Amino acid sequence: MSFISILFNEKTKQENAQHAELPTFFVDLNLDQIVDKITEHYPEYELKPFFYFPLSNLDEVLFRQEVFHDLENITLYEHIGYFAERISEVRKYLKLVDKLYYKRQKEIWFLYAVEVYCDAVKKFSENLSEAQMNSRGLRTFQDYLTNYISSSEFKLLTEEIKRLKTGLENVKYRIIIRDNSFTVQNYEPGIDYSEEIEKTFQKFKQGAVKDYLVKYNSVSQDMNHIEAQILDFVAQLNPDVFLKLENFNSSNKDFIDETISVFDREIHFYISYFEHIKKFKSGRLKFCHPVILESSPQGTCKEIFLNEGFDLALAQKLNESGGQIICNDFYLEDKERVIVVTGPNQGGKTTFARMFGQLHYLASLGCPVPGSEAKLFLFDNIFTQFERSEKVENLRGKLEDDLTRIHYILDKATTRSIIIMNEIFNSTTIEDVSFLSAQIMNKILELDLICVWVTFIDELASFDEKTVSMTSRIVPDNPAMRTFKIIRRQADGLAYALAIAEKYKLTYCSIKERIK
Repeated sequence: MSFISILFNEKTKQENAQHAELPTFFVDLNLDQIVDKITEHYPEYELKPFFYFPLSNLDEVLFRQEVFHDLENITLYEHIGYFAERISEVRKYLKLVDKLYYKRQKEIWFLYAVEVYCDAVKKFSENLSEAQMNSRGLRTFQDYLTNYISSSEFKLLTEEIKRLKTGLENVKYRIIIRDNSFTVQNYEPGIDYSEEIEKTFQKFKQGAVKDYLVKYNSVSQDMNHIEAQILDFVAQLNPDVFLKLENFNSSNKDFIDETISVFDREIHFYISYFEHIKKFKSGRLKFCHPVILESSPQGTCKEIFLNEGFDLALAQKLNESGGQIICNDFYLEDKERVIVVTGPNQGGKTTFARMFGQLHYLASLGCPVPGSEAKLFLFDNIFTQFERSEKVENLRGKLEDDLTRIHYILDKATTRSIIIMNEIFNSTTIEDVSFLSAQIMNKILELDLICVWVTFIDELASFDEKTVSMTSRIVPDNPAMRTFKIIRRQADGLAYALAIAEKYKLTYCSIKERIK
C-alpha cells in the first residue's frame, strides 16, 4: 500500500476535501463554533475544509480512528509534534527569505531553512522507525519517509549542505577601518596580543565592571547596508564558495517534498483536535472511539447508544466560565428509530438534540467523541429543522416557511439520513401542530431513518413502536429547577400546559407578581 494521505485513502476525496464548504446544518448544531475553536490556533494550515468533509464509508472512518489510536501514545505524539514544529520553523525561514532585501543574506537564510528541513525529516524517520504503530496511515508514511531519505536526491541535498557549510565556516576575513572608510581582506594568521594586553591592564581592574562587549549575531535578520557591503566584498574575495551558495539557492527552490508538505498540513487535523479535547479530559470528562454502524444490502442495524455524552460547544463555554457540564445518555434498540424529547422550557432539550447531531458528525470524521462509550450510525446526510425567526425578504409566513423547509428535507432524506428537529410549527394552533406533526412522523417512520424531535406534542412520544419518549428531568420538590438531564420515560403531559401558562402569565410566579 503506497502512501496517499494521512486523512484519506483515496486521492479523489483528498482533492475534493480541499474545496469543502460549511454544511448547512452546522449553525443549528453549533458545529461551526466547535470547528472555530479547534482550528483557531492553526490558521496557517487551513484545516476547516477537512472538518467540513464527512466520510461516507466505514473503512474511511476506521482509517482515521487507527491514527487517533496511535497518537494516544505520548512518545509518538511528541515526536510528531516536534517534527511539526521544525517544519513550521522552515516555513518561517522561507517567509523571512521573501522579506529580506540583501541577496547574500537571503541566500544564507535559505541554506539554514534547507538544513533544518533535512535534519527534521531524518530525525522523524528515525523516531517513526522505533515507534509502535498500528495505523495504516502512519505505517505507510513511515515507509514513504524511509524511501525518501534513502533516495539519491535527498542524499545529494544533505551532502551539498555539508560542503557549503564547511566552505562558509572556512571563510575568514578582517576589516581595516581608517577614518570614514574600510577595507576588507582575507584573514592572514598573525601574532595575537590579546592575552598579553589583558595581563598588562589587569592591575587597573576594580571589582565587577560593566561588560561593553557587543555580541555579534552572524545570522541577524537586521543586516544594514554597511554589513551587506562587507559581505559583498567577502564574496568577491571568496568567489567559489559564494557561487556554490548562489547555485544551491537557484537549483533547490522546491526542496520541500510535496507529500511531506501535505502530511505536515493534514497531521494538524489530528493535532488540533487532540489539543482541543485535552482541556476537557483534564476536567475528567470522557472521550471515546465509537463503534460505527453502516448500512448494508442485508439490512441496517440502527441500535445506537451513548453513555456520558455532552454538547461540546456548550462545554467550551462552560469550561471557560467555570460552569458545570451535564452528561446525558441515550439508546435505540430493535425497531426504535425516533427519539421524541419533551419537557419544560430551559430543561436541556435543545442541547440534547444538538449533542446527538454533533456526536454523529464528529464520528463521521473519525474523531473521538464526547462520552465514555458509544455506538453511532454512519449517515449519508444530516438534516436539521430548528426554530428560525421570520424573514421579510422571503415573502413567506412563518408556517409556510417551516413547511417549505420540512418538505425539502423529507424529499431529500433517505433511510441512511439523520433528521434533527427542534420546536417546529410554533406559529400555529395546537390542532394544526398536532395534525402536521402526525403527517411528518408517518413519513419519517416510512423512511425508517434515525430522528431526534424536540416538541411540546406529547402524543408523538407514543406514536408508534419505533418512537421513544425522553423527557427533561426537573427537581421533584421544586418543578422550577432544571437538572438538564434527559431521561428515557413517558411524557407526563405537563410541558405544553406549562408553556401555555407562561405565555398567558398564569404560572404561580406570574400570578403572585400580579397580586403584588
